[in-house]
Amino acid sequence: MKTTAIACFIASASLTCAATASELTFRTEAVPLEAQVIANGLRHPWGLDFLPDGSTVVTERSGQIRIISPQHELSPPVEGVPEVVARGQGGLLDIVASPDFATSNLVFFSFSQAGTGGSGTAVARARLVREDGGARLEDVEVIFSMAKKSRVTRHFGSRLVIAPDGTLFITTGDRGARNRAQDMQDHAGAILRINTDGSIPADNPSPDGTKHLPEIWSKGHRNPQGAAWDPVLGGLVTAEHGDKGGDEINFPQAGLNYGWPVISYGVTYGDDKIGVGTEAPGYEQPLFYWDPSIAPSGLASYQGDMFPEWKGDLIVGSLKFALVSRLDRDEHGTIRSEERMIEGAFGRIRDVNVAPDGSIWLLTDARNGQIVRLSRAD
Repeated sequence: MKTTAIACFIASASLTCAATASELTFRTEAVPLEAQVIANGLRHPWGLDFLPDGSTVVTERSGQIRIISPQHELSPPVEGVPEVVARGQGGLLDIVASPDFATSNLVFFSFSQAGTGGSGTAVARARLVREDGGARLEDVEVIFSMAKKSRVTRHFGSRLVIAPDGTLFITTGDRGARNRAQDMQDHAGAILRINTDGSIPADNPSPDGTKHLPEIWSKGHRNPQGAAWDPVLGGLVTAEHGDKGGDEINFPQAGLNYGWPVISYGVTYGDDKIGVGTEAPGYEQPLFYWDPSIAPSGLASYQGDMFPEWKGDLIVGSLKFALVSRLDRDEHGTIRSEERMIEGAFGRIRDVNVAPDGSIWLLTDARNGQIVRLSRAD
């Protein structure tokens, strides 16, 4: 698929009116948007998922899980969350509910876990038990832990996606040591795939570990902090931080190498060349890249009914420019153009989620973080 570079935006949404202190209306290319603040006062919220009863579960990087009721009431912290290393970019990160949550009460969450040599990305599962007096995690079990820990406090990756076949995808960053992304005996700089009990799927690229660690699905990733299952392409899509320039949208395939730091569309922060250039034999090209960087984080493949104009498009949050990027795609998944929306209205966008009703929920990365719901204003 041809790589597309967008260096400047095509159409930025503009603020048109303020309804209340927590509701704003924005203009986009196709539809007007209403933005409603669902919750605030969250400490660097990182991940969110929707539960069958209409409530939502959200993580705070400092180590708390909260539940938001259908009436948008914020719960006290959930009890029983394991200790996390909340330093730098680390802490309590993504969370997803099991597809059978209504009967199992299972949730999966990623976090930076302490260990020999420092910390590393880990994933746990637990039962979320809710009672009138609050909520707690029971039967907490770590089902994945990065083998090589380090004292570096950046590039944990940590997005979680449960695929239609029931397997669990985990993204990991290079932990600030770029060559780890090309070490096949290292979990860093990779897309990992495991079963939800922590075992290895038999159809992983190297389930016996002979070519590379058995959890590895693909390698050569710098720091993918956005990931979603995409029905259009029939697989996982990821949003990945580049260095200075070279943020990418990738479609990771089993056993393939996505190049970091051998190839990149960016340069170092000192403006030096990275690797051998933008392409080389044996390394895959991104579907799309940004230069300059937008610092992409949350990613969703829009399949909702509220915005039929956006059906099949990718919705990406930007930390650097505090905006939402909509990547317009054709029916084959080819990215044709970009629209930038709500720039600067709410701050750094950490996560993007599509609710069951088709609205889009955003998390803002701040000490006083918010959950913002985008719906049609017409």
